[in-house]
Amino acid sequence: MPRHEPGSAQPASCPVPRWRDGPGRRTASRRLRGVALATLVALGLSVPLPAFGWGRKVSLARKYRPGQKMVYQTNLRTRAEVHSDPPGLKDFLPPVPTEFSLRQQNTLTIEAVRPDGTADIQNRFDQLEVHSDLPERLPEHLRDSARQAQEDFSRRMAGQVVIVHYDREGRLLGFEGAEEVFQQLDASLREPLRQVLRLFLEQMGGHTLYPDHQVKPGEEWKRKLAAPPTDDHPFSMEGESTLHYAGKTRYRGVKAARVDFRFQNVLTPSLEGLRRLGPLVQLEARGLGLEIRIDGQGQGRVLLALDDGRVLQNHATLHQTLHARLKNSGDLPLPASQPIKLEIQSETELEVEGSGK
Repeated sequence: MPRHEPGSAQPASCPVPRWRDGPGRRTASRRLRGVALATLVALGLSVPLPAFGWGRKVSLARKYRPGQKMVYQTNLRTRAEVHSDPPGLKDFLPPVPTEFSLRQQNTLTIEAVRPDGTADIQNRFDQLEVHSDLPERLPEHLRDSARQAQEDFSRRMAGQVVIVHYDREGRLLGFEGAEEVFQQLDASLREPLRQVLRLFLEQMGGHTLYPDHQVKPGEEWKRKLAAPPTDDHPFSMEGESTLHYAGKTRYRGVKAARVDFRFQNVLTPSLEGLRRLGPLVQLEARGLGLEIRIDGQGQGRVLLALDDGRVLQNHATLHQTLHARLKNSGDLPLPASQPIKLEIQSETELEVEGSGK
């Protein structure tokens, strides 16, 4: 056979396929299109797509189910600063903790749901750890007993059951079962712990979170914050919260709504109700009258189960400033003519993680 030199014309016995025309071109083109289509289909099946209707409107509402259980892990940290004018006023105040932390595990079981939508929920403290700097702020001879009291409280609360009552919108109506344990504490620690428990129970109820209509991703709604004073919470509250539906997600396998929130409120105490609290009694015993107001604000994110609106997770930061004017009508060595002012600023970080069905 003649040798084919590089660069020379190809021999006639080796014809070049002509893909540009004729039935061969059409057949090859159809085959290529078929391969490309099959490849795209395969890729489409292998790529995870958003769930159908993921961006549609949702209804967020609390629906109680008898027998349902949830287990919550809670971490709470509070830091506070006390300011007074004149500065010497702080020396006459009863000691208050400026650092407070709490870790707890709670099991919540829905015991009963009434026809009007209210619910009784059993709240069992599986574990509880409380720490504060109150012992360090007491006279030296009282510090050991104060530390022991904190440890005793944590130990006694383990296994303690509190029955909590909520309305159909998640508003905390009241609770009972822990008062005997609280009464065994010093008054300066009793009230902070009672209010921490109330804060936890309010957050778990979800009141002021739920809209009164279906919402779509990106939508905002507002809820008024208003509550009269009660026996266990002698403060009236006025304020407003703004909530934002950020979209859907999954939390430990549960479909959930992400809701961002921010709020502002004002707490005004009922002095008649406050008079049963230790610190105010001590102030009045020293001849000090009291006018008080608490300004609060906060922000955070909560995850709500889409099936029944229960709280799955809550991360929040709360700021509070207590403003007080004291009237010196007694024998304290303070000038009676000038205003006596007290301010307590506190910041609380709350992290709640839930599990269960």
